[in-house]
Amino acid sequence: MQTSETSTQQESSGACPDDDLAFDVFSRNCPSRGTLEHVTGRWGSLTVGALHDTTFRFNELRRRVDGVSEKMLSQTLHALERDGLVQREAQPTNPPRVDYELTPLGHEVAERLLDLIHFLEGRMPEVLAARERYDEMREGLGSR
Repeated sequence: MQTSETSTQQESSGACPDDDLAFDVFSRNCPSRGTLEHVTGRWGSLTVGALHDTTFRFNELRRRVDGVSEKMLSQTLHALERDGLVQREAQPTNPPRVDYELTPLGHEVAERLLDLIHFLEGRMPEVLAARERYDEMREGLGSR
């Protein structure tokens, strides 16, 4: 049985319990799981994708990632910054100016993420047709 001290040591060291690999996202306590959640969650993926080509100020980024609340964007940026994917740069101006940009690691993640995004956008006619077939099938089952 693991103690909380052992679990904390493993998490901070990056070790994943019961696994030969250093990091395994399928292991419950592996820290890579948290980073995957930050990157692939709705707001994380959209934020990383938006920052791929340019630097944004907070409100510019909020407008670009349509639908995200100020609170969720702030939480998302903090998580991505902690993971080393986003860099926050505060300018000593009046009023203060804060810019957000991807780090080199963030750019690598964004490239892979944008490949998936573009793939899905290109295949949406198939997805929409599948949804329609599914909905029709479910409606047919419900009328019995």
